[in-house]
Amino acid sequence: MANSIWKGHIAFGLVAIPVKLHAAARSQAVSFNQLHQCDHSRVKQVLYCQAEDQPVSRNELVKGYEYEKDRYVVVEDGELAQITPRSSRVMEVLEFVPEAEVDPVYLDASYYVAPERAGEKPYTLLYEALRRTAQAALAQLTMHNREHLVLLRPRRFGLMLHTLFYRDEIRPAGGIAFGEVVSSARVKRLLSLVPPVVI
Repeated sequence: MANSIWKGHIAFGLVAIPVKLHAAARSQAVSFNQLHQCDHSRVKQVLYCQAEDQPVSRNELVKGYEYEKDRYVVVEDGELAQITPRSSRVMEVLEFVPEAEVDPVYLDASYYVAPERAGEKPYTLLYEALRRTAQAALAQLTMHNREHLVLLRPRRFGLMLHTLFYRDEIRPAGGIAFGEVVSSARVKRLLSLVPPVVI
């Protein structure tokens, strides 16, 4: 069995269900190293200061947030540590929403939610309640020192959790050319060729 990446409780009202999260997917991208063509030795990237026109070492670097063109607020590591949220063992359910109303564009990473042995009965009750009412649970979770808005939804095998993008992280589709809209007759013909998908 895969290692869990988070253990804690789903909490709403007076209910606390002990669960653990397992990653549902992982990237299979192939990575390459950059090599010098003539001898195939690894190439090292050099950090370079544009203003002084010379290389700089890593211990001379600070973090800066660009608030307008070429203007920065410098942020110290200690300041970041003070505002970084601590990981929590509680996933607080904020509200229940119709699952069909959640646009898939908001879904980010996916995780399987498995019950701990002591939480099997309340887990099953929550799962069945969500499945029978076609609802999903919006919750807040702090994991790996980052706050996440998450969606719990029932699947055929149990509950799944998706971290969600916030509204300001979704790019508008305005200005994108989607090409010619196909006729409904052509769409029906194309759909007749597609086998049904079981989720």
